[in-house]
Amino acid sequence: MVIENFKLPVTNCLDETMKEQTEVRNLKEGRYVLVGDEPCTIISISVSKPGKHGSAKARIDAVGIFDGQKRSLIEPVTAKIYVPIVERKTAQVISISGDVAQLMDLGDYSTFELTIPDEMKEKVAIGEEVVYIESMGRRKLIPR
Repeated sequence: MVIENFKLPVTNCLDETMKEQTEVRNLKEGRYVLVGDEPCTIISISVSKPGKHGSAKARIDAVGIFDGQKRSLIEPVTAKIYVPIVERKTAQVISISGDVAQLMDLGDYSTFELTIPDEMKEKVAIGEEVVYIESMGRRKLIPR
């Protein structure tokens, strides 16, 4: 018996370890939430009163961490929602080429490259330590 074109389902364990589940009622402003697989910072949360036949709904307005795009989400307060695990880490600048910096993480000594945001171009220098955030396999430089 020959099985042709058989492929195992591919699961991405990286995505599962980078997020956790919580109820909408536990979210707060300034925390993080996943909206359409994009990690976002919560700007505001408004909760409506429960109706005669329905549960209370929450409207969450959020801004993407990596793209800055505004997103909104409406869910019942008892619904489960994913929250990304966002880590703040420090790195040392090894070299700068145009608007790209090569960095070495000070925790595990791995090297990688990140683009330097316009507001940080004069603050980033070779040999200096910078702070970056990492979430869902993506990284971004942030001001201290």
